Amino acid sequence: MSKPSVGYLGVGIMGSAMAGRLVDAGFQTTVWNRSPEKCEPLKAKGAKVASTPKEVIETCDIVFACTSDPASARAVVFGDNGVLAGISAGRKFVDMSTVDEATSVEIGKAVRAKGGLYLEAPVSGSKGPALNGQLVILAAGDQALKDEAQPCFDIMGKRTFFLGDVGAGARMKLVINMVMGINMVALCEGLAVGQKAGLNGNDIMEVIKEGAIASPMYGLKGPKMLAGDFDANFPLKHQQKDVRLAIDLGDKVGQPMPLAAATNEAFKAGMAIGKGDDDFSAVFEAVKR
Repeated sequence: MSKPSVGYLGVGIMGSAMAGRLVDAGFQTTVWNRSPEKCEPLKAKGAKVASTPKEVIETCDIVFACTSDPASARAVVFGDNGVLAGISAGRKFVDMSTVDEATSVEIGKAVRAKGGLYLEAPVSGSKGPALNGQLVILAAGDQALKDEAQPCFDIMGKRTFFLGDVGAGARMKLVINMVMGINMVALCEGLAVGQKAGLNGNDIMEVIKEGAIASPMYGLKGPKMLAGDFDANFPLKHQQKDVRLAIDLGDKVGQPMPLAAATNEAFKAGMAIGKGDDDFSAVFEAVKR
């Protein structure tokens, strides 16, 4: 059975890694990005480069997108020569961006209104898992499209969940990233107070590793934080956006979110000191001041 031709819209940190895996796996891949120069490494691998999202959706069997926030996700779909301009009956669009539920539902309705098929599929994981095909994919929407896209998901991720109707994937992703953000700030506070109290940061991490609160994130990020290595795998500005969207979700369903609110303020402080484009673990620099 021949592989479908695929498109990828948005080739930032995550999109470039996922699109690159599809190219390497032998999928005929067409890419587009707002800043065209970011497509060059994928072009060198053999990907085609399109001039507009409309061109991609019109020429590929399945089109994936991964953009940075709700505004950019909407722009790719509703903007001039966007996805919606190229959607016709049977065209398939999978949005892997992390957005709020309202944005995902709005995009899904617009795509379906023109006869297209829509799946939201945000991912849990950052640059390393994306490069290694170890993402967790949180799909919701058209189940037949999910099944058709599964060979691609198997290249990009280690497990795919189908969560039901459009919106469920967005909600799940915000919950997961909210918990991740809270745990990161907790680690920062622990390291900050421990070091100020005379403890060695590496000793703190070793004790954490041996106890019940050990986690892959702590094991990966803790030593880098202590070394001042904040090379971006998941930018702080995106983590703050996700926590803010999770707080909005809490407002909608009437759930108090005191820990998320405090976490949001910590990430905002990180952005205020110029760490927005650094890894989200750079919130440590704001917390320990």
